[in-house]
Amino acid sequence: MDYLHQFIYGIYPYIALAIFLFGSLARFEREQYTWKSDSSQMLHAGNLRVGNILFHIGVLGLFFGHMVGLLTPVIVWDTLGVSHGFKQMIAIVMGGVFGTLCMVGLLILMHRRFTDARISAVTKTGDKVLLLWIFITLGLGLSTIFESLHHTDGHMMVLLMTWAQHIVTFKGDAATFIIGAPFLFKAHLFMGLSLFVIFPFTRLVHVWSGFASIAYLSRAWQLVRPR
Repeated sequence: MDYLHQFIYGIYPYIALAIFLFGSLARFEREQYTWKSDSSQMLHAGNLRVGNILFHIGVLGLFFGHMVGLLTPVIVWDTLGVSHGFKQMIAIVMGGVFGTLCMVGLLILMHRRFTDARISAVTKTGDKVLLLWIFITLGLGLSTIFESLHHTDGHMMVLLMTWAQHIVTFKGDAATFIIGAPFLFKAHLFMGLSLFVIFPFTRLVHVWSGFASIAYLSRAWQLVRPR
């Protein structure tokens, strides 16, 4: 195993997660006025609602799908009687559905942001790079579906699960499990990990606020007395 592979898939994940966590904390402490989604609805609404809904439904589905699919121990699936091949097909179908929704929504948002002169003028360069980065990452992810159809026995899925679980449990041999993975999988992993690196420096930080707002669901009613 060469040093570059070991670095990207064995060491880089920890660098990315450290920047993600500490970078987000530093930005919240030092630049709270920039902690926002920078909505452009006031400039031009257009098909913003459709694009936003499709994009966010797709993103949430992909996020939780990746979390459950990669971080659930293999022994749990085996205990439940779910075969590796069946899990692979579920991942292909669900990834295709949510990935397509996300891609359609993203293309709508990108078209709106890049072609509308007023919106493009107020869009930061970093946010434009972010959209293109997500587009490439998502495109690579959708491309892996066709590659996965050649691995319907589920073996590749198990290797990716083992890699992810060894990363989060701080085992140093994680990179060895995907050394033989197809290029598309490796490229998708690298681009996805790099999203954590650029996260604190873009509008993506508003995701933290979205998770924090869940507390409002259990907040006590506010009493307003009429005059």
